[in-house]
Amino acid sequence: MTTIDPRVGALTGPRPAPRRRNGGGTLWAGCVLIGLVVLAAVLSAFWTPFDPEGVFPDSILRSPDAAHLLGTDSFGRDVLSSILRGAQISLLVGTVAVGIAAVLGVPFGIVAGMNPGRLDQFMMRGNDIALAFPALLLAIIFGAIFGAGTVSAMVALGIGTAPAFALIARSGTMQIMSREYVQAARAAGKSGLFIGVRHVLPNISGMLIVQASLSFGIAVLAEAALSYLGLGTPPPTPSWGRMLQDAQGYLFIEPLLIVWPGIAIAIAVLGFNLLGDGLRDRFDPRMQVQR
Repeated sequence: MTTIDPRVGALTGPRPAPRRRNGGGTLWAGCVLIGLVVLAAVLSAFWTPFDPEGVFPDSILRSPDAAHLLGTDSFGRDVLSSILRGAQISLLVGTVAVGIAAVLGVPFGIVAGMNPGRLDQFMMRGNDIALAFPALLLAIIFGAIFGAGTVSAMVALGIGTAPAFALIARSGTMQIMSREYVQAARAAGKSGLFIGVRHVLPNISGMLIVQASLSFGIAVLAEAALSYLGLGTPPPTPSWGRMLQDAQGYLFIEPLLIVWPGIAIAIAVLGFNLLGDGLRDRFDPRMQVQR
């Protein structure tokens, strides 16, 4: 019950419940799903039940059995082996694409945020123009110009995702630049590079990690889409998107062929999305809730 304390003339009563950071279950669920993908990629680097790049005419379109737990495809390749090896491509594309996006976008956004005015407006208008080109569309254009392949897909997805990192970095930088310790550093004559590296970057790292996790899931899905269209990872290297493309012609003969790579893509994308949501709930104070 709330009362007025005559000694201080102020409202007194039960203290507000302490705030807690939410999203622990989401974070752990994302870590578990991503752990499965990483485990598959690491395991396939040393061992797979069968050669995922070979051709076995005697085992074409076999249903799941004791030898081939997920069956075989139209080339006689073991589907489980292809799924395991395909995890390597997905993680590789996601890692390189997010790395390129962060290297290009984060410094761009920090510079814009530290220089409000005409320079910031000019840089952000250019960033808005870049945002008008979706990463997947840019990857298709790169594939048409430079040829389809994993490298062109990674570079295009990285460049296409960089503007999102720039926006996040700029927003966080503008908040940090108003802090007292940053003002003190500027008054002490510290350079912009020192302030950006010492004060800005560490304080916006949480937001950047969240963005990286969400962008990773988008890159995995985009790579699968490009491979499905024939603009991503070329055969015979296993790719989940390529497996979907190969399986569509046998949908009514062996429908499970299209199910397994679809499940693999869903696990990877859902895992990174859950991880991003969980990290956002941990790092973003606006997501705090009362007990």
